[in-house]
Order: sequence, then C-alpha cells, then structure tokens
Amino acid sequence: MIAWLVKLPWLVVIAAVLTLGLAPFNPPHVWEKLVLLSRGQLTRPVDWLDFLLHGSVWLVLVAKVVAHLLQKPDAVA
Repeated sequence: MIAWLVKLPWLVVIAAVLTLGLAPFNPPHVWEKLVLLSRGQLTRPVDWLDFLLHGSVWLVLVAKVVAHLLQKPDAVA
C-alpha cells in the first residue's frame, strides 16, 4: 500500500495540492469547506463531494510525508 506513495513523485503531489487543493485561490475553497464543517453547515451532498475532491490531495500529501518519514533507509553494504 505504501509503495505507490513512495513511487509517487513529490512534484506531482505538490502541484496537485497547489492547484486542486487550493483552487479557487481567494480564499482557498478547502478552507471554506473546513469552516462550514466546523460550524455544522456542511450539509448538502454537493458540498461534501466538493470537500472530498479538494481535500483528497491534502490527505495524499500527508500520507506521502508520513510514508517518507517511516521509510527505512537502504542498508549500506
């Protein structure tokens, strides 16, 4: 499961976060959805789908960072 995260290039993950994860940029859409969620106002299915789409790239970034930190360094022979 972690192998695909390790193989996924950092540039792709960062580009996805900067584009889909933050779009539209003023204010970031995912931030608006987080505010709605914290207020209990994220009720419509389209809002949940929107939150899932914009938030998924952030989850991939966090998972990649964790996978990178947990990855064992190659043994030097």
